Amino acid sequence: MATLEARGLTVTAGRGENVPKVLRELSFTVERGQVLGLVGESGAGKSMIGRVIGRSLPTGFRVASGSLLFEGQDLVGLPADRLTGLLGDRIAFIPQEPLTALNPVLTIGAQFGEHLERIGVPRGERRARAAAALKDVRLRDPDALLDLYPFQLSGGMCQRVLIAMAFASEPALIVADEPTTALDVSTQATVVQIIRRMQRDHGTALLFITHDLRLASRVCDDLLVLYAGDVVERGPAADVSAAPRHPYTRALQAANPPLAGTDRRLVTLPDQMPGISRFTALHGCRFAPRCPVADPTCATAVPPLEPVGTRHVVRCVGECLAKAAEATVAAPALVRGDARGETVLTVEGVSKHYPGKRDWLGRRGPGADAVKGADVTVAAGEFVGVVGESGSGKSTLAKLVMGLEEPTSGRIAIDGKPVIANDPASREIRLGALQMVFQDPQSALNPRRPVERLVTQSLEAPHHATTEAERLARARSLMLETGLSPDLLDRYPSQLSGGQKQRVNIARALCVTPRLLVADEIVSGLDVSVQAQILNLLLDLRAARGIGLLFISHDLAVVRYLCDRVMVMKNGDVVEAGPTEEVFSNPRHPYTRALMAAVPPEDPTVPWPPEVVES
Repeated sequence: MATLEARGLTVTAGRGENVPKVLRELSFTVERGQVLGLVGESGAGKSMIGRVIGRSLPTGFRVASGSLLFEGQDLVGLPADRLTGLLGDRIAFIPQEPLTALNPVLTIGAQFGEHLERIGVPRGERRARAAAALKDVRLRDPDALLDLYPFQLSGGMCQRVLIAMAFASEPALIVADEPTTALDVSTQATVVQIIRRMQRDHGTALLFITHDLRLASRVCDDLLVLYAGDVVERGPAADVSAAPRHPYTRALQAANPPLAGTDRRLVTLPDQMPGISRFTALHGCRFAPRCPVADPTCATAVPPLEPVGTRHVVRCVGECLAKAAEATVAAPALVRGDARGETVLTVEGVSKHYPGKRDWLGRRGPGADAVKGADVTVAAGEFVGVVGESGSGKSTLAKLVMGLEEPTSGRIAIDGKPVIANDPASREIRLGALQMVFQDPQSALNPRRPVERLVTQSLEAPHHATTEAERLARARSLMLETGLSPDLLDRYPSQLSGGQKQRVNIARALCVTPRLLVADEIVSGLDVSVQAQILNLLLDLRAARGIGLLFISHDLAVVRYLCDRVMVMKNGDVVEAGPTEEVFSNPRHPYTRALMAAVPPEDPTVPWPPEVVES
């Protein structure tokens, strides 16, 4: 008996005859001890499967037909009290955002204790059980950690706490929904190895939900690729990764920048995943409007799942499969260009020390050095990357450059003119040359402003004497330059996709024609297809405008694709710097080598991830 089995599972949004099918006749099995990866862009339906398991579908959504069996019991029709008894005990979840999932006002011990109480652990045994569980996920000094609050832990440590809680009841099934999204590469490797080790030790079946095909191919036994609620490809992970057959799976693979090999421009998909409201108009293959090899028949009938190998099936007609196989995968060579002008940004010996907190006697703690004597230069038209783990000082460096933090020591100059924080003259110099693109476009965009007013916000300053017509014309120009339709100008951020929001964020930064962009993790957490669009957009802007870029990221492959030079930061220190290809192909510092080893390699025969170390 399979641990989890879906049989023709169909989920609809609303009731009636012509309602959108959010999941369309899904069938798959997950055996005991097996890892099944669910892969696809946002909106593909991956997380909806977890919602069906937890009976937490959005209002108006329902299972219209089919079944989802857990150890032979149909979860769809199971009485609520029996399902509640399974959830958290026999079925556990590892959520995407650990800091959101953990209660900020309760200690780790209190939250772990509540979970153990729910699964029937006696009060006197709970603390020892919790400490043992935290030790299993390689957290140092677990007994002391139980008395800390979530905000006192790193994101990776919080994710390990959730993993420990998920495995505490030795469940038969765990649903891990994007458990490594936005984690740095070394923390991702640690989390992945812990999940895999504990899953093997407990014989647990695992649903691993991710948008990262490369990661899924190294974590999972089998892969199920979803597009707009349809299974488009399913098979052994090694086969799907090494020889993807469906045009969509091929596109996901082509959108991922490599960490080694020939530099080629990333291949991007046109448009975006259709919204649920458009599903009823797509009578055939739902990928057909974006498919580079589709023919007219693809829009009229849903292709069946056809075998293309041992346990490997694809939902595509033979003619399109043949055309996809014949299509050249050689994208044009990547042209980065050269620095076009004089140095825009100069950072010399800049440090930032945060003093420690005072205790009840007024004595101050030792504090922390977030940045230590950093030296950076960026010329017009030059792309410089800054990489390192969370807490290495990358974002603090960006804040110092933008004047959001005041350096403890050192010098920052723009076009050779020294600038300081909280100084009106320095602020004008920065505004004239620098603009920042923030990591989270949702929180960076005012939800009450339409796109037109967002992208031209800087023109509202008193010294910009522009008319309404001039601002509208500028907004249209910016939309076209960043690959957005001017039809979106009257929309609000809530009506845009994640990729569209980030493009609006970039368009706003370009409004006053800066010479240098400071970008802090701007593609972190985006689908690989959207990520590829943003990366290519930055390269196009460089070619068209000669804009420089200080690009902060934990993704080494993305930095290799974009940047001419790279700086590697650890604990506030720049431990290695130089031309990107030279640093990544022949890293000299042990820390750089460790970061490189933490990235899933292209070669599936290379063991990964590396051994876990304690936090």
